[in-house]
Amino acid sequence: MGTSMEGQKMTGRSSGSGHVEPDEAPEGFREQPRYAPTVERVYANDRIEVAWEPAFCIHVAECLRGLPAVFDNQRRPWIAIDNGSPDEIGEVIGRCPTGALHFHRRDGGSQEPVPEETTVQARPNGPLFVRGKIRIFGQDRKLVREDTRVALCRCGASQNKPFCDGSHRRVGFRTTRGPA
Repeated sequence: MGTSMEGQKMTGRSSGSGHVEPDEAPEGFREQPRYAPTVERVYANDRIEVAWEPAFCIHVAECLRGLPAVFDNQRRPWIAIDNGSPDEIGEVIGRCPTGALHFHRRDGGSQEPVPEETTVQARPNGPLFVRGKIRIFGQDRKLVREDTRVALCRCGASQNKPFCDGSHRRVGFRTTRGPA
């Protein structure tokens, strides 16, 4: 039951700069090749498959706090799926507000749920977190993304619009008074 990294679509890796705290992603992290829009990494064993799409990750760090034995941004590979149960991994992935992490159970366990209602949560000084059955279309009316969790840009500075890319930190976007 060894871990494999199936579907890895990128070649080099960058060394991490330590654990990233929520809302404190390192400046310039988006320029790293692993955050290219076409990169997806899949980590799998015989019980569960975890997909990570770095282009949608804004370092909210729910995964790091929720299950540090599995998700550790100082380790390469940073996801060690054999270090947690499929139930634990699925529960923590469900906390990811951006949809950067998803899972598929291979052991017959419960798959990722689709929320019954759609909700939008405006984050202080940050994006809109949307949960539900989400379909986003571009101006050309083509489907851009279909997901159950997304973070949408509110600051206008994202290079991955309509999705948040963490630029609100760089530009000092404010929805509240005082420190971020």
